[in-house]
Amino acid sequence: MKSFEFFEPTTLAEASRLFAAEHAQLLAGGTDLVIGMKARTETPQSVISLQKIAGLAGITRYGGGVSIGAMTKVRDIEVSDEIRNGYTALAEGAAEIGSIQIRNLATLGGNIAHASPAADTVAALLALDAQVDIAGANGERSVPIDALFTGPGQTVLTPGEIITRFRLPSPASGSHYIKHKIREVMDLAFIGVAAAVDMADGTITGARIGLAAVAPTPIRAMEAEGLLAGKSLTDALLAEVGEAAAAACSPISDLRCSAEHRREMVDVLTRRTVQEAVARAQV
Repeated sequence: MKSFEFFEPTTLAEASRLFAAEHAQLLAGGTDLVIGMKARTETPQSVISLQKIAGLAGITRYGGGVSIGAMTKVRDIEVSDEIRNGYTALAEGAAEIGSIQIRNLATLGGNIAHASPAADTVAALLALDAQVDIAGANGERSVPIDALFTGPGQTVLTPGEIITRFRLPSPASGSHYIKHKIREVMDLAFIGVAAAVDMADGTITGARIGLAAVAPTPIRAMEAEGLLAGKSLTDALLAEVGEAAAAACSPISDLRCSAEHRREMVDVLTRRTVQEAVARAQV
């Protein structure tokens, strides 16, 4: 590990100023950064810890929804009754990250700011219509989660900007996340699919489907969502929805699986996660 300067600011303004410097990196949970620094794939000249900045962690009610601080531990999201009951897909995504030891260190903000197309929480945040709050030298702004990513490892964040919280609207009637993987634990997603549906009298009044690891950025399957709106779920409709979600993908082949396999499994897993989200909505 190369030598570096270490800072522990106590305000967002100070952290933003330090982070704007060239070759600076933020330290949240450290589960990605520390590994990268040890492997020398990350060689920051300065590391800015967010641990001493008040107000960046915790799950609180926000209007009809919830606010999740960017420094909230993934494990806290996984076991939160508020999240498990109202935003089930996100709790399921959080539970898929690494080991329990990693989840007790990793933060939601770090998982998203890393901008991996295969992040386990991102498909659920897309399906749950999350807004991302950002602070920087020019003040605060908010962007929808589906506008945050610009490419693998890349976001709309400008130098010095820091993700501060995620705001989720009123809970969907039902939601579900499925991760396609080989090992039972501690494996990157080959594919991640999340669905959230709203229902009234057996009819789907709204739907959102988030896809991870099947394009350069996490994406929503908007055409598939549109097919569900205003309809009751049938096998024929599920088949159409799965095909539409697969068509929205632009996967690559890599050491983990082929593009063809990814596309086929998006079809299958979209059907499953939509079906489960609807079942949960009807309980």
